[in-house]
Amino acid sequence: MMDQAKALANRLNADDVVLSSWSMIAEPLVAETLARSGYGAVTLDMQHGAHDMATVCAAIVAVTGAGVPSVVRVPVDDFASASRAIDAGAAAVIAPMINSVEDALRFVSFMKYPPVGTRSWGPMRAAELAGTDLMSYFEAANEHVLAFAMIETSEAVAVVDEILAIEGIDGVFIGPADLSIALSDGATVDPMGAATKTVAADIAERARTAGKIAAIFCSSLDHAGWAAEAGFRFIAYGVDSSLLASAASEVVTAFADR
Repeated sequence: MMDQAKALANRLNADDVVLSSWSMIAEPLVAETLARSGYGAVTLDMQHGAHDMATVCAAIVAVTGAGVPSVVRVPVDDFASASRAIDAGAAAVIAPMINSVEDALRFVSFMKYPPVGTRSWGPMRAAELAGTDLMSYFEAANEHVLAFAMIETSEAVAVVDEILAIEGIDGVFIGPADLSIALSDGATVDPMGAATKTVAADIAERARTAGKIAAIFCSSLDHAGWAAEAGFRFIAYGVDSSLLASAASEVVTAFADR
């Protein structure tokens, strides 16, 4: 079986654009279906989605079996789940609300083995799914298993350069809805607004200058296209529940119009 963590890291570090679907429905078959549809990755959402650790572990196996890397967004401050997700075979973890250098360092400590972090030993399932032995997994894990810090608050924006400078933070992931709320001081939710795009594009440029990966969640095809042009390389677009609702609506409309 192919090492999907290595494959994802290699693509992103080669400046390739990876389009990820977004799995909120806690059913591994749905995640596998997304993986087999041509997406470059599947992100399993434990923060706002229905996934828990049991469904994440099952979905990672299903998605990996389809030949696609799994990414997991953990709940806020739940760095223990970050370690469990990568032990289960996730290629990357997105940690929300990383608002300070201290937050980022704590995230890294759960994601990376010494001397970078203090990740606990137990990657048996990850090594199996990668098709490698434990020592080979250990030697490559810090490089290939990616840690994305979400930048979505004014506090995070203010220290983004310091977060990017931390060894073990492989990239930053923009949450444009929360970022827009922060930038407007709670006045609006406008993830595709001009102010949000300006700040997001600046963060992407800072990430690339620092040699790190710029990632973002997008809510439309136009938004995703803009993100690619702005320098984002890991782009999440296509929520499973929305895709299902849209396809179902098209069928019903087509039947009514026949």
